[in-house]
Amino acid sequence: MTRHILVTGGAGYVGSHACKALKLAGYTPITFDNLATGWRDAVKFGPLEEGDLADRARLDEVFARWQPEAVLHFAAISLVGDAMRDPGTYWRVNVLGALNLIEASLASGCRNFVFSSTCATYGDQDGVILDEETPQYPLNAYGKSKLAIEQMLGDFGASHGMNSVIFRYFNVAGADPDGELGEFHRPETHLIPLMLDAIDGRRPALTVFGTDYPTRDGTCVRDYVHVADLIDAHMAGLKWLEAGHGSRAFCLGTGKGFTVREVITQSRAVTNREVPVIYGERRAGDAVSLVCGSERAVRELGWTPFRSDLTTMITDAWRWHQSGDYNE
Repeated sequence: MTRHILVTGGAGYVGSHACKALKLAGYTPITFDNLATGWRDAVKFGPLEEGDLADRARLDEVFARWQPEAVLHFAAISLVGDAMRDPGTYWRVNVLGALNLIEASLASGCRNFVFSSTCATYGDQDGVILDEETPQYPLNAYGKSKLAIEQMLGDFGASHGMNSVIFRYFNVAGADPDGELGEFHRPETHLIPLMLDAIDGRRPALTVFGTDYPTRDGTCVRDYVHVADLIDAHMAGLKWLEAGHGSRAFCLGTGKGFTVREVITQSRAVTNREVPVIYGERRAGDAVSLVCGSERAVRELGWTPFRSDLTTMITDAWRWHQSGDYNE
């Protein structure tokens, strides 16, 4: 019997890696994506259903057609600068979209839901290793919208028996170790692909936003997790729900943060090339430091981030980046 899993945002970076893992595990991933930021060529492992989370009728149609047994929800808008300038769009797209998705899922009888949240729900808590019990004080509409969805899932769990696994993480990096998939966004906003673009001349330089933060070298600190490790956690979260363990939140990180300048230095070492850099002002809404622990995920899911050292993440990303296997 074919087992279907609905993957929202399955044409995007993390979602497409999830689809590959699902296929390898014997599921059929059904990608639901409006292709606004995802790309069609990344949908290689199951059917693509084009649609928008704002369209409840379209969601109902897809649920009726495929009868998925679980949802992996990655689709969202996530640019901090835009969230500061235009918070209404984040509430409409992320929160109302998730509400439609949850209600459509419940209406079809699908009660297992894996949600891609973010450590941005914690706000700026410098010097703290974030965990599941850390108070959540998001700084911008992106983090607030994700927190609202977490709370929404809790409400629907209490009222309708929705079982959810929530994953909070921040910077995802690297590429599929097999070279089939990698990181590419429209527009590109993530540090490592921006840096690799600058190294090989696809853009003039990498802009570093802020050099006066209270960190060891003045630039922001972030915890980076390899996309392959992240997807391992999502697969473990799906198994957790299938085993009937119920709703749970997990932080996913290495407990070690790197500054922007440290990532640049390591990229020079991996690529043996210089990184052209422009230094700019701080961006509104950026936290000084976000470092995330994962003791609960290690203990309860058996998760270990095997590939999440900076050298491996940059090496895998650089290999895929040089392949040119994506559309500009």
